[in-house]
Formats: sequence, C-alpha cells, structure tokens
Amino acid sequence: MPTKHEQILQYIESLEVGHKISVRQIAKALHVSDGTAYRAIKDAEVQGLVNTIERVGTVRIEKKQRSDIEKLTFAEVVNVVDGAVLGGKDGLYKTLNRFVIGAMKLEAMMRYVEPGNLLIVGNRDNVHQISLERGAAVLITGGFDTTEEVKKRSDELELPVISTSYDTFTVASMINRAIYDRLIKKEILLIGDILSTRETPTALVTYDCISRFHELVRETNHSRYPVTDEAGKVVGMVTTKDVIEFAPEEKVEKAMTKNPITVTPKTSVASAAHDMVWEGIEMIPVVDDYRKLMGVISRQDVIKSLQYMQTQPQIGETIQELSFQGFDEQMDENGKTYYRGRVTPQMTDALGTLSMGVCTSIMTETSMRILRRLRRGDLTVDNITLYTLKPIQLESTIEIHPQVMDLSRKQAKMDIEIRFENQVAVKALLTAHTIDR
Repeated sequence: MPTKHEQILQYIESLEVGHKISVRQIAKALHVSDGTAYRAIKDAEVQGLVNTIERVGTVRIEKKQRSDIEKLTFAEVVNVVDGAVLGGKDGLYKTLNRFVIGAMKLEAMMRYVEPGNLLIVGNRDNVHQISLERGAAVLITGGFDTTEEVKKRSDELELPVISTSYDTFTVASMINRAIYDRLIKKEILLIGDILSTRETPTALVTYDCISRFHELVRETNHSRYPVTDEAGKVVGMVTTKDVIEFAPEEKVEKAMTKNPITVTPKTSVASAAHDMVWEGIEMIPVVDDYRKLMGVISRQDVIKSLQYMQTQPQIGETIQELSFQGFDEQMDENGKTYYRGRVTPQMTDALGTLSMGVCTSIMTETSMRILRRLRRGDLTVDNITLYTLKPIQLESTIEIHPQVMDLSRKQAKMDIEIRFENQVAVKALLTAHTIDR
C-alpha cells in the first residue's frame, strides 16, 4: 500500500496542467498534516511536476521529456530574470518556443512574434497589447509597468506579462545562459535514460530460500540478484559466491550482502561507472527515493552507454572544456607530447593567478587524452594530488607535460607538470582506472 507521501505525489500528478495547489488544499483533500503536504509538494517540485513562484504560488506543470529539457517555462524565466508577474499568472506553466527582442519598429517586430514566443521589450504599451493578441507573452525590461488593460487581457488569454529591472541586453544574455546550461545538462547521460522500464526486475525476497536463487540462475543465466524486503525496498545483494556454503532450505537473508550500493534514475552514468570500478561490482540496483527497486544496471549497460555518448555531437561546453580551449598539442625534442596555451582572464582567481580548479581541470584533461591514445576503453579518474610551487599570472604562456609512470590493464598513474618560464610551477600525480567489460 502506498505511503501518504506517495499518495500525495500520485494526486498531484493526476491534476490538470495549470492547476494551482497549496499546502492547505492538499492537507484538506487527502486528510494529512500540513508538514506531510509541504514535504510532498517540495518533492513534486524536484520531480518537475510543479513549479513554485514567489507572489504567485505553486502550479502543476507538464513534466518535461529529456528531449525538451533545453526549453524554459515562463515561470522559469521569471526566476532567471528575477522578475515580477504583472498579469497572466495562470499561463506561467507554459513553455516558450523562442524569445524575440523588440528593438525595431512595430511593423517589423510583429513579423517575428508568433504564438508561444516571449517578446522582450521596454515600456511600449501598444506593443504589449498586440503581442498578447498574437499569442506571445511579454517581458518588460527596465523595471517599467504596463496598463491595466494589458494586465486584464493577459489574465484572459493566460499569457504572462513579466517586468524586470534589467536592461534588454542583460535579460537576453541571462535567458541564453539558462538555455545553454540546460543543453549541457541534456548531454549528461543519467541512469534513468538507459534504464528499461518495460521489464520487471528479477529479484529475491528476504524470506526466499537459497533453492529459489538456484532456480533463477537456471531460468535467467544470471549469477547475482538484488534482495528486497516485503515492501519492495532493496536490502541486499546475493551472488553465486555468497550461497556456496548455504543449504538449499536456508533463507536468502542469511547469505546476502546487506546495504548494497544503489543508484537512482537521477545518478549520472559516469558516477555509476566509477562506483562499479572502485568497488569491483558487476551490477547495481536502481531504486527510487523510497529505496524501492526499479531495475538493475550492469557493467555492460554502462560501458555501452558511455561509448554511445562519445560518438554524439556536443552542443554545450563545460567549464573544463572552456578552460582547455586555446591549448595546442606540441612535440618536444624527445618525441613526447605536451600542450601549450595561455592563461585567460576566465581561468584566474581573485588575485589574477591561475585558479586551482582550472589547474586541476586542464591537468586532468591532458592526462586523459594521453591515456586514451595508449589504451582502448573508458577511463575514470580515481585521485589527483596537486602541488603548487609557483603562482602563474594572467596572460602567461604555460606548458603542460603529462608523463605515464605506470600503465597496467586495470590502472594508470600519471605525473603531470605545468611549466612557466622554463620552471616547474605545478606538479600533480593522477591515478585512473579502466572500465572493462
């Protein structure tokens, strides 16, 4: 039987998109305490079922598919630009298709205004009105207000009119940044993206006998299974090695490994891969927020997914990739590869010297590039130890020299130096593991 928390989430999910909810309303409808209702609403917000906006309230929104993650709702735009909603609050859950900057004459501007758009414009009341009539929301810059007529019409059409104190250029940059961050997030593969929800996961229950384990092995040809309690929560893992010394009539609970490592659908595939390598495990149970079993992920699943992602075109760039831009590969007199680049303002700390975070990123990136050439397979960094010997100033030209100290089938060790003005400024020792099938 679902818990009160789960019942509230199911109730919220059953509501129509655009429906307003509150703690008091949920508590009254489902006969729960205000505290229970509040926690469930916050969980629903994390899951993308609702969105809470200051001075507006909490609204049921359409949960985005991963393919649409780069699109913003009008409610999210309000948060991005720190805006105030002047009208059309009931339309905040809607998704904007694109935004248009209204820095032109009215006739020219209206050629670009379409339903689902967001028009960014100053205090031009006639433009606000026409934009709404064409099905587009309005974002007013400079902290200006609009007429009561426009506010009334926005309420009728359920199209938000938002005001922000920022100027047009700043607002456009902030929205672009938000969309760009979404694109990067979209590229990060999560366990939920590769987990099959069509198949019911095979599992044992604590009160099952060891003989049941052997039956499953014969049926599925697998040698390890998650173990759940009567409520379906994962409490252990059992493998062929675990049951060797136990009689067929003994309970699985005695043989299982308790409190196994688990992941959730929101865990990144890279993180799961690291856990598998570090702990030497072949399979990880996937659980929900209540630790109930949703499925399992094998090492083969993880490797295939990582290999697939490496073949996909990249849309957004992370800080690590931006930091490494401008570094060119060079070859020294001994035929060894090193990288040369310049310290840009974005790579420095408050004192104008190379940031430790950026320093770690570029040293890791150079090491992984060298290792990928030496052996096939996916690699994950276990540890990096950094020693700063000399500060590196802004606009300095630096050289990064990675050197392999040890390379085995499972592990690699790298010694990395950053040289500045023919002197060693930073040294690091990096250890990486290979993710094998």
